Amino acid sequence: MNWQEQARQLLTEGKYSELASFYEQAIANEPDTISHYWHLGLAYLLQGEEEEAQVTWMSVMVDGAPEEVEEWTRELIQILDTEAYRQTDLNNLQVSWIIRYHIREIEPSFLNNILNLIQLSIALGNFTPEHLSEWQVVTILQQSSLEDVDSALLSQVIKKILYFPTPETLAFVEACLLYQNKNSEVFIQNLLLIAIDIAHKSHQPKFAVSLTQLCLKLKPEHPDLLWHLACFYSEAELHQQAIETAQRYFHSCQNIPDRVLGSYLLLRTFLSAGAWLEVEPVADQYKSLVRELVQNPPESIKVTSATHLLIANFFLPYLQDLPQENRWLQNQVAKLFQKELQAANLDSVKLPRRNHREPTRPLKIGYVAHHLQGHSVGWLSRWLFQYHNRESFQTNLYLICQNLENQSWFRDKVDFIHSLDCDSQAIATKIKEDQIDILVDLDSLTVDLTCEVMALKPAPIQVTWLGWDATGIPAIDYYIADPYVLPENAQEYYSETIWRLPHTYVAVDGFEVDVPTLRREQLEIPSDAVIYLSAQRGYKRHPDTVRLQMQILKQVPNSYFLIKGMADETAIQQFFTQVAESEGVEPSRLKFLPKDANEYVHRANLSIADVVLDTYPYNGATTTLETLWMCVPLVTRVGQQFSARNSYGFMMNVGVTEGIAWTDEEYIEWGVKLGQDSMLRQQISWQLRQSRQTSPLWNAKQFTQEMEKAYKQMWAIYCQ
Repeated sequence: MNWQEQARQLLTEGKYSELASFYEQAIANEPDTISHYWHLGLAYLLQGEEEEAQVTWMSVMVDGAPEEVEEWTRELIQILDTEAYRQTDLNNLQVSWIIRYHIREIEPSFLNNILNLIQLSIALGNFTPEHLSEWQVVTILQQSSLEDVDSALLSQVIKKILYFPTPETLAFVEACLLYQNKNSEVFIQNLLLIAIDIAHKSHQPKFAVSLTQLCLKLKPEHPDLLWHLACFYSEAELHQQAIETAQRYFHSCQNIPDRVLGSYLLLRTFLSAGAWLEVEPVADQYKSLVRELVQNPPESIKVTSATHLLIANFFLPYLQDLPQENRWLQNQVAKLFQKELQAANLDSVKLPRRNHREPTRPLKIGYVAHHLQGHSVGWLSRWLFQYHNRESFQTNLYLICQNLENQSWFRDKVDFIHSLDCDSQAIATKIKEDQIDILVDLDSLTVDLTCEVMALKPAPIQVTWLGWDATGIPAIDYYIADPYVLPENAQEYYSETIWRLPHTYVAVDGFEVDVPTLRREQLEIPSDAVIYLSAQRGYKRHPDTVRLQMQILKQVPNSYFLIKGMADETAIQQFFTQVAESEGVEPSRLKFLPKDANEYVHRANLSIADVVLDTYPYNGATTTLETLWMCVPLVTRVGQQFSARNSYGFMMNVGVTEGIAWTDEEYIEWGVKLGQDSMLRQQISWQLRQSRQTSPLWNAKQFTQEMEKAYKQMWAIYCQ
């Protein structure tokens, strides 16, 4: 064995002390062989003797001419770089980090080394964005050339560093744009996926806005970027920017599918802002385009567009109570969506299922969801997980782009929990591999990715519950309802089979409540005044219903209206003020409330209201449940569509019919009567409090048993 092989063997076996002795002897024999010093210093470094390593290297460097030092430095860095990679392969990340840290001290501008150092720091959990400034990474990126950087390594670092949302991170990404000209589309799509994840999973839409704006520097009119930028702006409550971006997107659209999407995006941004005064022409344009699309569908549509088209009807129920028309449009678009998605994911669709049709065996129930943390879907569905019969049902929870580590409601109540990335095909494949018998979608049209999973049909029985109305996707078998939330003839216009539970389609044991923060005196409302309240998103503020609410105020002179909900503050105030003045109501009687600190405080503050005025044609759902739990009388207008019957169903289940209106006139009458009759309000409040002991709405255990019975019946039908 020659001496190089001996040294390599000592290094491989981790005998670093013997390796150091080996090179000390080599230097004694060949003092002019410079490379011996580099390897000796490395041997010291691997033993943790960092100072000795530096002294060994520098003792040689100080005696060299500038040209020699430059060449020696390259040799030393190559040796250290090779060993750092070897240590990483061995998963000795801390050792690799130390080596790379010393490389940086020797050659601070070695870009690939710094990128590796960042990646190792993130893996070791000791990275902070301040390192970017300390190591002058942006300056080095700006001064380097394309040949100096490992593009694959750079991409890996970008993906990881973006989860540190700081100005330093944005500056780093902007500097990286210089290296993306050849692969700009790949770079954009990768960054966009991360931006979506950050906006939804990390709840930082403003940082997602900044990332998307950086990508637009590469392609200023990129449609996917403009689409998501408008959505991020809305989520960040930067409503005017959202509207302007949506208008920019719409003007770039050429064909009918794209114009439908552009029109939907405009509608979304206007309604998110609560800018109802500008909605009508946009809504008319949107409905006209959707009808044209359905009547003349294109031969094919790219999958991303088909997915967006599926959710494009999301706002129709907010605009009109026409379920036959709305459902027909939704069903047609859903067919188009499923056809395109399945064609693009044939491998996943063709994967065989191995579910055995045994009527009496324990069933595997899968729940797929994105909206569980800090969302109505999570607050309502948690009770089902709480009471599931773990002997008769194996429960699997498939989380899309979210982490519920601190949510014991879910983590401790299911048999298996899977946190998955935003890849519908991978999620569907996982569900098939787990042999799920019944898959339940908790999101419906509120999340397009769950719709993609359901359209790939990974389970033999598929169900929609919560989230929104039914999606109309042909691959979904059942839609959970109750005797009230859909009229008797609803099956005529639903593609899914409506499965009606005996009492209610949702039940909770109650809600956690904090200490109220609202008082009459701070709002300058007299103690003998009647307080009406509406706490809804800007989406639900239909002008016709707001006019009815103003007419109630007009007929109850000593009354005030508290208005709370997510929307553009200026737009919503202008909207309500204009409607109030047109109905002869003094705008000073309107009080606009800021967003509460959390849902617990929000529920506590409901108690300031004497009467809650519901929205129409889209009622409250969770907000209605919270109102009833807090024993506050409610006035609701009942319609024909699912979203116009939620409050009606809940009130029927608690045994309170006072406040249920079937016409606009009745809505006004009930609003006035409840405002003027304090004894009636007290009676209703007492009934609501008593219902906590008797109503199916507040009996989540009974509800869970009814859901489980439905699952067994669905399975029995499948097994026939």
